Amino acid sequence: MATLTGKSALVTGASRGIGAAIAQRLAKEGAEVAITYSSSAERAEQLVKGIADSGGRAIAIKADAADQNAVRSAVNATAKEFSKIDILVNNAGVLALGAIANFPVDDFEKALSVNVRSVFTATQETLRHMPDGGRIITIGSVNSDRMPFEGGSIYALTKGAVASFTKGLARDLGARRITVNNIQPGPVDTEANPATGAFADTMLGLMAIKRYGHAEAIAAMVVYLASSEAGYITGASLLIDGGFAA
Repeated sequence: MATLTGKSALVTGASRGIGAAIAQRLAKEGAEVAITYSSSAERAEQLVKGIADSGGRAIAIKADAADQNAVRSAVNATAKEFSKIDILVNNAGVLALGAIANFPVDDFEKALSVNVRSVFTATQETLRHMPDGGRIITIGSVNSDRMPFEGGSIYALTKGAVASFTKGLARDLGARRITVNNIQPGPVDTEANPATGAFADTMLGLMAIKRYGHAEAIAAMVVYLASSEAGYITGASLLIDGGFAA
């Protein structure tokens, strides 16, 4: 029996990579799924079609995570389509690397907008449509715990903010039995960070398990946290990083 039958979910930034794997797995487990995308319309529609062809239900909504009005609109479009939102997965994110001495202010503002503000905005708006017992899951980063190379301070700042927000929000929503958790992946093999990329050897040297992770493993953890079995887990930042932070 599918574990999420009757549930509806919104996954931000899900046209490819980890977000796409999460959307596919949620649908496989029976959830109705809405995904947002910023520019990859064709990929988003292919994902929706693949879910429908497998017997699921999904919609794609264009919404740049840097545009907070677009994020709000996407949440409300999801709620209108599915009548409620049981599961919110804040997946949209941007990598921000560079020396702090000359880090561009515009890049800093974009990192804040996508990695932090959109999490706040999507969460706040979703709570207007989320029944008691819902699930809020954010895809953070192991770099909130460990930043072992130069140039990552801004990225670590944004992911550290998400980890702290998770704890506070868990307290705020405990009375409604809404759980709030933060998944912190290490290096995961995606187009944006391929296991054969120029930086891969450095990453592998920092890990206990000498391979990149797979997006499907992140998706599996999302499904578990979204399930009824995980109702006693909240306020947690959960590493899935091959020992990167060990």
